[in-house]
Amino acid sequence: MIIVVGSINLDLIANVDRLPAPGETVRGSGFATAPGGKGANQALAAARAGAKVRMVGAVGKDNFATEALALLRDGKVDLSGVGETFASTGIAVIMVGDDGENVIAVVPGANDSVLPGDLSKAFVKKGDVMLLQQEIPLQTVDAALEAARAAGAITVLNTAPFRGEAAPFLGKADYLVANETEFDLYGEALSLKGRDRPARMRDYAKKTGRAIVVTLGGDGVLAATPEDFLTVPALKITPVDTVGAGDTFCGYFAAGLASGLPLEQALARAAIAGSLACLKPGAQPAIPLARDVDAASRKSAS
Repeated sequence: MIIVVGSINLDLIANVDRLPAPGETVRGSGFATAPGGKGANQALAAARAGAKVRMVGAVGKDNFATEALALLRDGKVDLSGVGETFASTGIAVIMVGDDGENVIAVVPGANDSVLPGDLSKAFVKKGDVMLLQQEIPLQTVDAALEAARAAGAITVLNTAPFRGEAAPFLGKADYLVANETEFDLYGEALSLKGRDRPARMRDYAKKTGRAIVVTLGGDGVLAATPEDFLTVPALKITPVDTVGAGDTFCGYFAAGLASGLPLEQALARAAIAGSLACLKPGAQPAIPLARDVDAASRKSAS
């Protein structure tokens, strides 16, 4: 079982010719809504990867909640751990440029009410994988890492969005997943040693005794453990929309660990899934199914 403790949002997506500079207004070419939130995105990705998934989070008592949970319900994610609050359902306002790059503003709403007491709904046990991000209160993330370790579960912490105050507890996660910008910022906060990113990754793994995974977008993935260093390529694609690619990677990566895949294989499958997620617009609607990921994997290996 994969237990995702995290955010649930409704994404409000505007397509623009190019992303605006500060103070600039640009004309949009399209608008759509889609279920989102890093926690919910990763939960759906893990479910589409073939894992059994339980979601712990919160939504508001508003019209956005039904749409925000729709694809999780369709994906057979266990929503018994999702509560309702009087705060609004979280939203993300997203602008996507013609080149596929994006900027995002998140209004947490109900996600700020996901507190350590809600972890009783996780029912975490030995052998489970707990998947976390940083769009909910950090005290809850820290408490979840502790609870999972006490239960004998594996923990995967995605450091998005960057929050410097999380630095002291990052080393509690069995697998830390960061994009290159997040890792470089945390590297400064943690005073990691090394002249380049791989060296600092090795220093992190040595100091914590844990694994660090750094995603590089189209350049693939790097991973360091106390014993090894891995480089995994991404698929060569022309991106349509990079929203949700990192979340797809995390969900598929957690599913790979839960199914017992060796680290390199779990990373490779997740990297392919993340690449495929860039070929469609939106976050959750773009998450590929396992059969499509496996087909792409076979094609890339041939």
